[in-house]
Amino acid sequence: MTYCVGMIVDKGLVMMSDTRTNSGVDNISVFRKMFHWQVPGERMISVMTAGNLATTQAVISQLEERTKQPEDRETTLLNGPTMFSVVSEIGKLLRATIEKQQTANGAQGKGRFTASMIVAGQIAGMEPRLFMIYPEGNFIEASWDTPFFQIGETKYGRPILIRGYARDMSFEDAIKLVMVSFDSTLKANLSVGLPLDLLVIGKDEFAPTHEHRVTGDDPYFDKISSNWGDALRSAFHSLPDYSLGS
Repeated sequence: MTYCVGMIVDKGLVMMSDTRTNSGVDNISVFRKMFHWQVPGERMISVMTAGNLATTQAVISQLEERTKQPEDRETTLLNGPTMFSVVSEIGKLLRATIEKQQTANGAQGKGRFTASMIVAGQIAGMEPRLFMIYPEGNFIEASWDTPFFQIGETKYGRPILIRGYARDMSFEDAIKLVMVSFDSTLKANLSVGLPLDLLVIGKDEFAPTHEHRVTGDDPYFDKISSNWGDALRSAFHSLPDYSLGS
């Protein structure tokens, strides 16, 4: 399984993904699910993937190939005129890849090769933008009402994001919030696992503001995990006691 979060704040974009893939409890591997491309001073685009590994790797490989000769193509990650046009092309590529995989595998392939993606980035002269692409190739964009997207195993970490998010929060607080969301997911679902990849894209910087891989011995993530558990227990015991009496 997978868990990825993309969040937009006033200062820019925060993204985090896990790296675990599994085909059963005894077949667990680590694969990167976050990728990014940049043209210094002009654009910065990142993609996170969830779903069938063969599908997502095929899409990322094709995106990589297209960036090698962007002048020969109408719309690529490196020359698309807007984030909307870039995401439209990624959506078409995702849908075509899924259809190809399913056709090649016949009846056995139906429903097995689906995937979804979060795309975030900024092109010079425009605002940072955040999108979620569905397996059908269509997509939605983050807004004031929906300022973050999740793909993969979303249910365990979502309540944390809903309660803690604020549009004007600092990058440091946004990272803290996302890490708590991941800690809650890791505790509840063994199919999501370390290491985690973190990427921060500052507004108008067109380069990674901060990149970090969270491993099993990461001191900050360990502190977040233990302190969050302590805080929850403290909050629980501070609640009014229930009375069994009449």
